[in-house]
Amino acid sequence: MQSYEALSRVYDRLMDEVDYAAIADFYERVFRNYNVIPSLVLDLGCGTGRMTLELARRGYDMIGVDASAQMLSAAFERKYEAQMPDILFLQQDMRAFELYGTVGAVVSTLDCMNYLTEQGDLDRCLSLVHNYLDPDGVFIFDVNTPYKFEHVYGDNAYILESEDGDYCGWQNGYDATTRLCSFSLSVFTREADGRFARADEEQTERCYAKEELTAALTRAGFADISFFGDTDGSAPTDTTERWYIAARCKK
Repeated sequence: MQSYEALSRVYDRLMDEVDYAAIADFYERVFRNYNVIPSLVLDLGCGTGRMTLELARRGYDMIGVDASAQMLSAAFERKYEAQMPDILFLQQDMRAFELYGTVGAVVSTLDCMNYLTEQGDLDRCLSLVHNYLDPDGVFIFDVNTPYKFEHVYGDNAYILESEDGDYCGWQNGYDATTRLCSFSLSVFTREADGRFARADEEQTERCYAKEELTAALTRAGFADISFFGDTDGSAPTDTTERWYIAARCKK
């Protein structure tokens, strides 16, 4: 999987506008709609652990899996600051993770699945998710949509500034033939003496069509597949930038 070494330094500050509580509310509505009462939940691609801790505060026993040591370091620091030492964080690849047993639900937040870019990656990940879910357990994840890749990412360049003055700039390059989007990132963090330290990083995401995701979930053994256009449960439109997807594990 791809490294977040540079981006991990400013990830949380750049994600300040993400409403993790609203996403967790959505997850809990899906749990109820699918008649699932999970005690143990896996946060797949947990990053710095903000969603993991949000769900832990709501009473769920949590496991967080991520491939990035830098992101997990921030997650470990966060869980001890919050005095939640029972959360289990594991450094593992989404395509080859192992758990000690099954879980009642798996969630994956903020387009982690788009980082499955190689042939067979999506099937491998979904097969493992299915393997480690309880019968009738639920998998909830989100992806960036084709509309976002084509009309928002494209070949555009962006700069984000955090509240404390750090910057992340990136140049996108979307190839409609391969359906891969490259991101050339430059992260500038302010040092104690006022100077900026620069770190560069290359990342890639794959654009998945709705039909492709549905077919992959079905192959892996999932049913009752639902697509949502937002965390309010609304239906997707032609200009939806992020799909929220729920599916039931059938065994």
